[in-house]
Amino acid sequence: MDASFTITYSAFPSIAEPRTSGRLKVDGLHELYWEECGNPDGIPAVYFHGGPGEGADPSKRCFWDPDAYRIVLFDQRGALRSTPLAELKDNTTQHLINDIETLRKMLGLEQWLVLGGSWGTTLALAYGEAHPQACLGFILRGIMLGTPDEIDWFLYGMRRFLPQVHKDFAEWLPEAERGDLLKGYLKRLTSDDPECRLDAARRWTKYSGSCALLEHNPESVESQAADEALALGMGRLDAWYFSHGFFLEPDQLVRDIERISHLPCLLIQGEHDMIATPNSAYRLHEVWPGSILRQVPKAGHAPTEPGNMSALIQATEHFKRHRRFLEDLP
Repeated sequence: MDASFTITYSAFPSIAEPRTSGRLKVDGLHELYWEECGNPDGIPAVYFHGGPGEGADPSKRCFWDPDAYRIVLFDQRGALRSTPLAELKDNTTQHLINDIETLRKMLGLEQWLVLGGSWGTTLALAYGEAHPQACLGFILRGIMLGTPDEIDWFLYGMRRFLPQVHKDFAEWLPEAERGDLLKGYLKRLTSDDPECRLDAARRWTKYSGSCALLEHNPESVESQAADEALALGMGRLDAWYFSHGFFLEPDQLVRDIERISHLPCLLIQGEHDMIATPNSAYRLHEVWPGSILRQVPKAGHAPTEPGNMSALIQATEHFKRHRRFLEDLP
């Protein structure tokens, strides 16, 4: 573990349009949006977005050198451009793992480098443990291990640091329902009333967005909540996965880590991450021999924060040169 860190890397120039894109029908109900950018002969790399309902918006194209990488982005079931939007039926971690394998095979890729953020780290670990032969390695930012403790922290623990934000989130519910915030929100997020669903989704998204940045950005938070597709995906799918323990067995990801522990892994953790707190990154680092943990000072949860962005690009650049991660990362 290296506690030192210097911001020296900037995002690659914005890729305005993907090189190719499409829609992948994965069953009778769900259809996924996917896209490719960069060099078709480059190192295959795939991005697992957070949420689960956040989606892989165009800003996520900038983590890789487009001359060196074949960059694959996709929206998970129910997220952003995938359809049906915010659909809960047949939407589990196991379904997502199967979808990812279907996408990989459809694109004709034998292996790819997996980069995930937040919930995307949970999915990356679950996918890797199910299909280790498909992975070149892992870059994981803002680690979440899919535990009840992490869910409880999101729903209740963050009030210790953001009391007004949490109060606004909790007090939207009737007082009698505030003892179980997840149940109260899920009831409204699955209501038959579309206005009720959207209102609850916007409240959930504002709460999450308000906790994601080290420096609060009200304009960014309001913009996210105003985006109906983003808000519905985030609110409904977050609460759905939380209510089912991420569809994982107790401590499954740590229990099965030996299935991927032979692969290179770099963990990137904002020191002030309020959503995915550093203890999960430390725990994963301890059980994954050879993994490298980079602590990013003056950074919270969002990948757009300068320190987190620099660490992500530093990681993809290092992997480009070495196909592994070394202790002497600059």
